[in-house]
Amino acid sequence: MKSTITDILTRGVENIIPSREKLEQALESGKKLNVYLGIDPTATNIHIGHAVPLRKLQALAELGHHVIFLIGDFTALIGDTSDKDTERPVLTTEQIQQNFETYKKQAEKILDFSQVTVVFNSEWLRELTFADIIKLTQHFSAGEFVGRELIKKRLAAGKKVGLHELLYPVMQGYDSYFMDTDIQLGGTDQTFNMQAGRVLQRDLRDKESFILANGFLAGTDGRKMSKSWGNAIWLADSPDEMFGKIMSLNDDLIINYFQLSTSLSLAEIGDVEERLKTENPMILKKELAHQIVLELHSREEADLAQANFEKTVQQKEIPTEMETLTLRNSDSIRLLDLVKQALPDESSGNLRRLIEQGGVELLPNGEQPTDLNLMVEVKDLEVIKIGKRKYFKVVV
Repeated sequence: MKSTITDILTRGVENIIPSREKLEQALESGKKLNVYLGIDPTATNIHIGHAVPLRKLQALAELGHHVIFLIGDFTALIGDTSDKDTERPVLTTEQIQQNFETYKKQAEKILDFSQVTVVFNSEWLRELTFADIIKLTQHFSAGEFVGRELIKKRLAAGKKVGLHELLYPVMQGYDSYFMDTDIQLGGTDQTFNMQAGRVLQRDLRDKESFILANGFLAGTDGRKMSKSWGNAIWLADSPDEMFGKIMSLNDDLIINYFQLSTSLSLAEIGDVEERLKTENPMILKKELAHQIVLELHSREEADLAQANFEKTVQQKEIPTEMETLTLRNSDSIRLLDLVKQALPDESSGNLRRLIEQGGVELLPNGEQPTDLNLMVEVKDLEVIKIGKRKYFKVVV
């Protein structure tokens, strides 16, 4: 138990409020604590960076604590701007519900929902009267909100800061109070909002509560994970896609990924860190990719993904099985449009850069054109390779 608590309090942790010592005492006290992680269902996919607090939630559940997975269906009507430089778009109830349906399916790769309580904060937030909200806001200062760095930047740039945005931390704080939370989990960008929960617990219950803030897992290129940058590894990615993305990691991210994206012990990761000093990073990156795919899919799929990577990327063989790209009613097609049909969910900016950098190969000729507007003769195409590992069989 001691080692598990140490792992929870150190692995990927950036800050513990009020202190690690006090939280460690609480965890070792034998008391069953109320722990929660909240998400606003404002998107449809979870990447492995989002999975960092999910792993801590599961670890705390396995220690016997009461853990809650909170769906912020009501707070999503406002949208949290903690890490945004503009207001977030307001979602409809239908959009929120659709997004959540994919969340749970993906989170099940990390969380055992038989050990977790799922709640929606609309259950209690919709019941608040205007008088209730006024009383809650009296515990906070508008100056503290507008003093936040991103809010100051928006105001300095003449951008709108909606009055409703000031209510978001109050609502999140009330979530924590209503559930009588002992520990709040979240990223460091959520610290201000999580502090609101501590304030209400202290003022209204005279109770000490804790914040366990984790750091962020960088994207494959070292920047923050983002769909628009094409550097995110999604829990819904296929084993091959996941393996290949991990193999594209910058070498300096290997240890960080072992720490935040696998369940290997800190001692085992320490051994990897020592090996990295003398061994080829490619070897350890393969082990990392295999371990992550094994945990999020299965050992068999991890073995197959590694074999496929070695065959198609390292040995540059064309895979025997690949996705089909159907091109009908066309003798020729603009290169950029061709790639967009193959990868409809990828941003246009990413596809443009990929083409201009020679990342598209037309087979069997082996051409790697960089002209976005090049007209490609469909009859001459058999396979299109996009990036290092995506192959599409062309069907006319």
